[in-house]
Amino acid sequence: MVVGFAGTAGATATAAGDRQLLYFNHAYGVIDRETADAVENSQFLREFANFQVRTTTGGGQTWTARYVLGRETYLELFGVGDLAGQNGVLGAGGLAVSAERDGDLGAAAERLRALGDGPVLSLQTRDFGDGVPVPWFDVVFTSGITTYDAFGAWGMEYRPEFFADPRSNTEPASYPGDVGRERVLPDDYAGHLMREVTAIRIGITAGDHADTVPLLRAGGFAVRTTPHGTVATRGGTTIRLDVVPLAEIGLRSVEFSLSEAVNHRHVERIGDSELVVGPGPRAHWTFEFRD
Repeated sequence: MVVGFAGTAGATATAAGDRQLLYFNHAYGVIDRETADAVENSQFLREFANFQVRTTTGGGQTWTARYVLGRETYLELFGVGDLAGQNGVLGAGGLAVSAERDGDLGAAAERLRALGDGPVLSLQTRDFGDGVPVPWFDVVFTSGITTYDAFGAWGMEYRPEFFADPRSNTEPASYPGDVGRERVLPDDYAGHLMREVTAIRIGITAGDHADTVPLLRAGGFAVRTTPHGTVATRGGTTIRLDVVPLAEIGLRSVEFSLSEAVNHRHVERIGDSELVVGPGPRAHWTFEFRD
């Protein structure tokens, strides 16, 4: 899903004992048109994962994307120009981290406030085709949302109105206050090899990096500074953000866990990207970050 986008990069580890409030939900990236078309038409991806191409309307916007869906996490891909303005340029992207328990987004917003970086609060709605917007999820941005270059991150918490609407096709709660990712994503992953997004690497500008790191810290990720940027771990997905010039931004790689180990190595070339599956319980998808 795409949220319309309108600090300082103090990358220190999360304080010991801080409960994780937000977890990797999904990331999206804008890739070159040839690769986007190859992804859209790939028979291998349809066999490997719960792969969908679908159009969504929300928050007054409509977008069509290519989705690789796991049990709780997913990847969303666009071609150049599929999104308007700076959101649709080559290398643009976004990252969503979401609450599993009702109220945890509010707690993360308070942590952001204590860090002195926002929060900026919003509501994303969903239109199921009748022109009536349904509350979809609450959103928290850092204060840098107004000055982003080409990458934006947001925290989110699904709303009860969305779960209550039968058109959402969501699952019942597994525990009191359950607003988790698994309720929202379909169970069709079970018929495919791909299970979850376990790591993602993205090149972003210094300004966008500075606006993203506080949200990860507030969400309870363990954040570590590297010579190239930041690595955030915790909750099952590793997020690596490399600081690069604007001309070099873009999705670098994605790693998936598999539902079962495979005893061979398969290499699938998809446009200018390469998906390597196995051997073992992992797959790794790399992207060319420029033309």
